[in-house]
Amino acid sequence: MSIAVRIDLDSSTPHYEQLRAQIAALVTAGELADGQRLPTVRALANDLGIAPGTVARTYRDLEAAGLVTSRRRVGTLVTAPAPTLDRAAVAEAAQRFVTLAHDHALTDTEIQDLVTATLLRSPRPITP
Repeated sequence: MSIAVRIDLDSSTPHYEQLRAQIAALVTAGELADGQRLPTVRALANDLGIAPGTVARTYRDLEAAGLVTSRRRVGTLVTAPAPTLDRAAVAEAAQRFVTLAHDHALTDTEIQDLVTATLLRSPRPITP
């Protein structure tokens, strides 16, 4: 079981914050379904080449934000908020942005990098 996240090892943004922002975005966008099990701390740390403590901190932060729950012998599960009309509007805006970026010949990787950079510069915490 893997999730589509990556860590920029050269970024000045702490690894746990990069990971938290990406997982939070996946949950709020509905990419990770309610009840879906996240990879174990060790498995995700190994996949990303980061310390297990970093992943554990990320999972604790996500749990404090109400996006996941952790249970012994079960693991860490997504507790996605119910979709709302506002989320649909954001999804439509995201689609328009991607279409515009493609129209201007940006690659998917360039689009992802642009969004990630924008999120990392955001003065507001990225929580649902």
